[in-house]
Amino acid sequence: MSKKRSGGGLSPTQQAAKFLGVSVLAGAVMAGIALPAAGALGLAAKGTVESFDELPTNLKTPPLSQRTTILDSEGGTIATVYSRDRTVVDLKSISPYMQKAIVAIEDSRFYQHGAVDLKGVLRALNKNAQSGGVAQGASTLTQQLVKNVAIEEAGDDPTKVAEATQQTIGRKIRELKYAIQLEEELGKKKILENYLNITFFGQQAYGVEAAAQRYFSRHAKDLDLEQSALLAGIVQSPSRYDPVNDEAEATKRRNTVLQRMAEVGDVSQAEADKAKERPLGLKVSKPKNGCITAVKGAGFFCDYVREVFLTDPVFGKTKEARAKVWNQGGLTIRTTMDPQAQKSAQNSIKDHVYQSDEVATAATIVQPGTGKILAMGQSRPYGINNKKNETTLNLSVNSDMGGGAGYQPGSTFKPIVAAAAIEGGKPATQIYPSPYKMDYPAPVQACNGGVWNEKGVSVTNENTSEKGPYDMKTATAKSVNTYYVSLISDIGICPVTEMAAKMGVERADGGKIQQRPSIALGTQEVSPLTMANAYATFASRGMYCTPVAIESITQRVGEKSKSLQVPKSTCSRAMSENTADTINTLLKGVVEDGTGSKAGLGPSRDSAGKTGTTDERYAAWFVGYTPNMAGAVWVGDPAHKRKMQNIRIGGEWNEKVFGGQVPGPIWRDMMSGALEGKDAPQFNTVYIPDMPKKEDPGKGNNDGNNGDNRGNDNGGNDNGGNNGNTTFPTPTFSIPEGFIQGQSNGNGNGGGHG
Repeated sequence: MSKKRSGGGLSPTQQAAKFLGVSVLAGAVMAGIALPAAGALGLAAKGTVESFDELPTNLKTPPLSQRTTILDSEGGTIATVYSRDRTVVDLKSISPYMQKAIVAIEDSRFYQHGAVDLKGVLRALNKNAQSGGVAQGASTLTQQLVKNVAIEEAGDDPTKVAEATQQTIGRKIRELKYAIQLEEELGKKKILENYLNITFFGQQAYGVEAAAQRYFSRHAKDLDLEQSALLAGIVQSPSRYDPVNDEAEATKRRNTVLQRMAEVGDVSQAEADKAKERPLGLKVSKPKNGCITAVKGAGFFCDYVREVFLTDPVFGKTKEARAKVWNQGGLTIRTTMDPQAQKSAQNSIKDHVYQSDEVATAATIVQPGTGKILAMGQSRPYGINNKKNETTLNLSVNSDMGGGAGYQPGSTFKPIVAAAAIEGGKPATQIYPSPYKMDYPAPVQACNGGVWNEKGVSVTNENTSEKGPYDMKTATAKSVNTYYVSLISDIGICPVTEMAAKMGVERADGGKIQQRPSIALGTQEVSPLTMANAYATFASRGMYCTPVAIESITQRVGEKSKSLQVPKSTCSRAMSENTADTINTLLKGVVEDGTGSKAGLGPSRDSAGKTGTTDERYAAWFVGYTPNMAGAVWVGDPAHKRKMQNIRIGGEWNEKVFGGQVPGPIWRDMMSGALEGKDAPQFNTVYIPDMPKKEDPGKGNNDGNNGDNRGNDNGGNDNGGNNGNTTFPTPTFSIPEGFIQGQSNGNGNGGGHG
């Protein structure tokens, strides 16, 4: 700020302003905006020095926007993003040639004058008067810095940018007042440093460090004479003197700078002449901005990190506040992405589903017990060329985080039904008749006292050979639809939707899960991230943790760095350890000898999972886990138009796609690579006895020691044999009330095939 000297005297710059009077001040202003001198002279009597002194002196100097670097969990760079590509450096990190070149061509008397160059003003006035038009301006480097600060403050708002650059007397007067402030507060060296860091050099490069990297692939401290002259010359008109698109014009401008450096004594004439003969020597590095530049196919994970930042209140109370911090940049974001897991996921995807295929795949891996997202990839790469099957739609996440409306999970939802039933007291030995085809039972209890009581809709299993009776273990391994419809009808819909909510399962479009029995077959659209994280709850023995993608953030503001608060995963118990262990036992059987046998990781590593295929084969899934990683793989047409029948995927012909056929092997290869070299802990499992064979029917007594697999109602209580006190539950068999009744319209068979 302008300060008075002790004793009340004015500072030298204020004395200069008083001395000059309004006529010279007006002339300086008009010269600065490059208007004819005659116009300036006509304004001499329209103001006073007092009104100039009344202008505010607190120039807003926002932190310069810089690039943001997104790192993986090991510190490797995933991508750099920025609203303005800039890396702020101090003056000692800028070549002396560069410092001299910019002063020589833009303000050769920079170290001799104050905020305004009086000789320069008079020279410009004379030149403009002689030409009768616009010939020369007289803005000093300090004045130019003030204008650039105003542009920086305007950000990407076109209205504010226009206000910051408009050619008006009012703006130039304010610019001069602020220039006086900066001269007194900062000093010449700091002004030069700030100028070189804020100025636009073309080709998306802001500041000299970014410019040096863009045009010469080197640091600003390493710029030689001719390189410095070229960059200094660009500043006046980055489009006109762009060396990438007009080498001849850029060369002429560079040589002009070199000659000016010789004239002011920065270099000898011989040095300047020798430099003029050299080629430009460009070594251009292309602008690398945004998630499209991400490595290891992590563009969608990068985009997810950006969405987290822009939506989570921890980074700002309003959307505008968060966007301002993001655009300001200067962030170093260390994420949860495991480079080994990400590489394995992307390699498996490329091996099994081609970018050019009619359908796509998306895969996500999370860490049980922490919620950390370890990998996220898909077969259609991040980009905007639809002809090449590129997309910016993140197929792994919900719509509010950059994804779509989701996909029916089919039978991968069945373990959630099983978990709700077991948590509510149903034994894993529960038996139902499970015919090939049956009507949905009705009525069925829903939440808040509601009842689902529609009739007339039937459900079938995948094959006519699938007909019961079945117990839970066999029905899960074979993915028997009629068994799970019977189970949800028996326990009610509400326990299932409540369990789903505890496990973080929600519709990808943000809607509520419907209160109807068909949810047991996976009819509610969800995302791969949702399913991977839900199954991680089983792996962590019942603890659900919200997904997180960011480990830490540091922000560089000026010369200082500070840590920002980041979202933390919150963990809560979704089910008992015994329930989770029971599900783990059931799903371990799926990959050992059930529909997911092609997805198994072999005898040396425990794994569990579930297949899913929707009606009409619009989507196929495999969701599985080990004790230390959980992953979901979806395959299908994002537009929900191409059925996966008679289709070639990844070079292989498929008459019909099943969850265990295409997604299963993707999951197997992805997880094998992700887990290579890592510990192989085992599940905590429980003993689940096999269902009695038909030739050895249970006694069916009221003590509940054995269930009657012939379908009578005397098969014991719901808790298993001996009132649930026995270590090994014995088979039971119950038929829900109204089991044989007709079914409803509108429930829908939905998904649910294995």
